[in-house]
Amino acid sequence: MSSATYRTAITTFKHTSKSRFNALFWSSVAATGAIASYAYNQQSKDPKTPIPNVLDKALFGFGASKFEANARDASVAKTQEYYQQVYNAIAQKLIDVDDYDYGSYGPLLVRLAWHNSGSYDQNDNTNTKGGSFAGTMRFKKEQADPENAGLVKGIEYLRSIHEKFPEISHGDLFTLGGVVAIQELGGPKVAWRPGRTDLGEDATPPYERLPAASHEEGDYIRTVFNKRMGFTDKEMVCLIGVGHSLGRCHVQNSGYDGPWTFSPTVVSNEFFKLLLSEDWREKKWTGKRQYEDEATHSLMMLPADMALKKDSNFLKYVKEYAEDEEKCLNDFATAFSKLLERGIKFNVAPMYFKTLDEQS
Repeated sequence: MSSATYRTAITTFKHTSKSRFNALFWSSVAATGAIASYAYNQQSKDPKTPIPNVLDKALFGFGASKFEANARDASVAKTQEYYQQVYNAIAQKLIDVDDYDYGSYGPLLVRLAWHNSGSYDQNDNTNTKGGSFAGTMRFKKEQADPENAGLVKGIEYLRSIHEKFPEISHGDLFTLGGVVAIQELGGPKVAWRPGRTDLGEDATPPYERLPAASHEEGDYIRTVFNKRMGFTDKEMVCLIGVGHSLGRCHVQNSGYDGPWTFSPTVVSNEFFKLLLSEDWREKKWTGKRQYEDEATHSLMMLPADMALKKDSNFLKYVKEYAEDEEKCLNDFATAFSKLLERGIKFNVAPMYFKTLDEQS
């Protein structure tokens, strides 16, 4: 029980008559018994699930009317040393297991963290409003969202980490994986906080919240990033551009094909430079509409990427970030941390982690 909950209980006791207290006491006992029974049944079904997570699921399952996405108290969460160990395990696996695009799963982990968080909708009236809190990307229901195609590989990649550190929630694991990838691929320090709680499949957000790459209109992008997720134009440009400095698209997943940059395993401002410096033409092929660079025909841009060049307010930030990589990456660190925390009320201080190189 947190100190705040304890104080509330004492206050209730002091200001409640004996008869009312008796009624309150026995109804509380009954409710506690029901929740405990539910938690026991859930634990029996999945013995590997940590007890705090089972109880969280029980409370959510009983429909706590005032439930909010509040991170667990610092007293419940592990220490920074513990999360540094989780960080190190993920970082080491990025070195040891590299049989993916361009020799790194890093870009995939960034995408997993992004999509796990990007379902947040500030106008949502449900308890969690989507986002990373409930860790529902572990369910096939959320994985089946067309925009999440291919992410199951990232989830499976982190499975061994969760087996080694079973106390960490999936929401914490998926977001921390993105932080690890950014920092280990040469990116900036990203503030991160623990406390997300695994909830049931009922907490899965609806489809069509994640940005669709087929839209080339600035107004559509603002509808997603500004009106739904609460980002400014500058933040959304930075998130898209630096995010797309990494990895590539796969026809079998998204219907698009190819990398955005010549260095897809390095966090950089190269996306912005190439968007401005190259001549981009519609690719002539049987796949979805996308663009390719006229010079080498080896790079691609999505329709939504081209909106950053066509919209005058987006364009000024594209130019700013193309000219100043340090400013670009610092802004990205702030915006990405904000993305990971959308809709969550934390009561622990931000953590910063050392890279493997910094520890050697």
